[in-house]
Parts: sequence; structure tokens; C-alpha cells
Amino acid sequence: MIVERLVVGPLQTNCYIAACEKTLDAAVIDPGFDGQGIVAQAHKMGVRIVAILDTHAHGDHVMDNDLVRDETGAKVMVHEDDAPALAGAGEHLSALLERAVALKPADRLLKDGSIVDVGELRLETLHTPGHSPGSCCFLCEDVLFSGDTLFAGSAGRTDFPGGSRASLIASIAQKLMPLADDTRVLPGHGPETAIGVERASNPFTRGRLV
Repeated sequence: MIVERLVVGPLQTNCYIAACEKTLDAAVIDPGFDGQGIVAQAHKMGVRIVAILDTHAHGDHVMDNDLVRDETGAKVMVHEDDAPALAGAGEHLSALLERAVALKPADRLLKDGSIVDVGELRLETLHTPGHSPGSCCFLCEDVLFSGDTLFAGSAGRTDFPGGSRASLIASIAQKLMPLADDTRVLPGHGPETAIGVERASNPFTRGRLV
């Protein structure tokens, strides 16, 4: 798998291009801003964007869904519990950012365990509510795209509408901590980390804050 990170938008959101080395088909994960730049980077890499995966439907992660879809024909996918939030700027919080937009519906609604095939890559959807009702992580090989569920040394905030601290802690404990120590964690903000590192030191992985 080829992975490229782009840091986009006023909240420094990590957007990832994940591509199959054999077919050069690619997924864009969380195109929050700079859709033109994302498409240009895919062209530079020589890959074809065929899927747009939203880890959750907050504006800094989904703002340029439609732009990237219009430019590439890729299908937008989001967990079914966050799908309604795409329609309203207030719901996906884009009104708090540089511009308020209403986005088109997703092309595919995901559930826990849904598989997204991108070339020969298989991305498994892990439903990890807490930051939002439909927050997800995507697991592919030994890489976890963790969105705003798990960060290096921290985890997503839970004070937005639909957030739940208890659900977030449970999601991390039940869905992420069983993964192998050497699983790379590519979060929605901040630096890369690994499951083993977070298991040993992140207060959220122990089910409480310290």
C-alpha cells in the first residue's frame, strides 16, 4: 500500500491518499479542505481516486467531499449514523470553519465490518462512536486510519453534539486495543503513532483519564 499524507484546512486535518501498488486505484480519507490539491497530488502520484472515505462527518474532514467526487467520479462513503450530518452546515459544523456548505448525500453507507475494496486493498470499517455517533476507523493491512477516535497520546473530543466520552473510551478499548502492537495509527490530526505505544501510555486506553 502507498500512503501519502496531506495536512489541510485551518484545523490542520490529516487527509490521506491510500493506493494499491498493483492497480494504482486509491482512496482519499477525509478530504476536509484543499480538494484541488488532493486531486493534484493523486495525479502526481500516478494513482486513480475511486473512493472517498469519511472517518466522520465533521466539516474539517468532509468539506471537500463533493469537489473531489466531481473531479474524479469517486464514491463517497460514510457510516450510516453520520450520514444525515452531511446535509446541513450546522450538523457537520462547517459553519464554524471558513465556509458553511451543505454537502450531497453519500453514495454508500457503511456499517461496522463493511469492507471497501480499492484495487487489491481491503479496508475494514471499524465503527468507533464517541467523537460522533458514526465515527469510524479504517483498517488496511497493518495500518489504521483512526480519524478523530485515537491520537498520539490522546483521543477525540466528545463535547460536540452526538459525542459521548463513555462511548469513545469503550470504542478504543473494544475495537482498537485488540490490534497488534505494531499496527501503525494514522490519526485525523497530529503525528503518526502505533497501537503498542498508545496501549502503554495513552490515558484513554486504560479506560479513564489520568
